[in-house]
Amino acid sequence: MFEATVSEGVLRLRRPGTRWLSTGWDGGRSRAATAYNVTVPKGFARTDLGAYRDERLARAGFAAEADGRSAEGSDGDRDAPPTLFTGVSMEHARGARLGPVVAYATVGLSNPAMLPMEPTDEGEPVDSGADAAGSPVDPPGTVNLIVGATRRLAPGAAANLVAVAAEAKTATLLAGAGIPGTTSDAVVVADDPEGEPAEFSGSATAVGGAARACVRDAVRASLRSRYPDGDVPGPAADAEHGVVTGDRAEVFDP
Repeated sequence: MFEATVSEGVLRLRRPGTRWLSTGWDGGRSRAATAYNVTVPKGFARTDLGAYRDERLARAGFAAEADGRSAEGSDGDRDAPPTLFTGVSMEHARGARLGPVVAYATVGLSNPAMLPMEPTDEGEPVDSGADAAGSPVDPPGTVNLIVGATRRLAPGAAANLVAVAAEAKTATLLAGAGIPGTTSDAVVVADDPEGEPAEFSGSATAVGGAARACVRDAVRASLRSRYPDGDVPGPAADAEHGVVTGDRAEVFDP
C-alpha cells in the first residue's frame, strides 16, 4: 500500500491521496501523500514540533513534502503530513501486511504506563517524559503505530480502527513484556478514498481482523529488535520513566 523509505532517522510512508486519522501531535483527520515517524535524540526538549519536523524532513531529503504536497502528489493532498515522534531508532521499525492491511511499528518501553486491577490509591507518575500522547518532551520510548487499509473506510470505521490497533498493541505487549503500553503511545490509521467501501472495522471484519494480526506481528518484531535478549524494562515503579494509575474512581449506577 505504501512506499516506505527510511532516511536520517525518519520513516516515510508515501501514497498520494491517502486519508489519515492521527492520535499524535497535530493529529485528527487529514489528507496527504505522506506520513512520518521521526526518531528524536536523547534529552529532546523542543516544543516547536512543526519547525522541528520540517528540519528533520529537510535533513532526510523530504523537505518538499513538509506541507503535504509535492510535484507528484494528488490535488486532494492539501494537509500537512501526520508525524509521530519517538526515542526509538528507526532501525527497529518493522512492518507486517495481511490482506487489505499493512502496519508499521516502533516499540520502546522505558516509560511504561501500568494499570493495576487492584488500585492502591497511590498512583504517582514517575517522570512520564511526555506532555501528551504523541507529543514527547523527552520521549525515552513510545510505541508508535501506523496502520493502513486499501479500503475506503466510513468515518466511524476509521475511528474504530484506532481502537482495534490499540487493543492489538496492548494484548501483544502484555503477552510479550507484561506492559500494556507507554505514556506517549500514538496511532495513525490510513485508508484509500478510492478503495472498496468498508462500513465497519471491528475484529470480525476483513479489515479489523487483518489489522489485529498486522499490529501484533509488527509490534512483536519491533519489540524483539529493540530488546533482542528479552531484557525489557520492568514495572513503572522500577523504570526511569513511567506511570502507575493506582487511583480509584467512584462507581455508580446511571
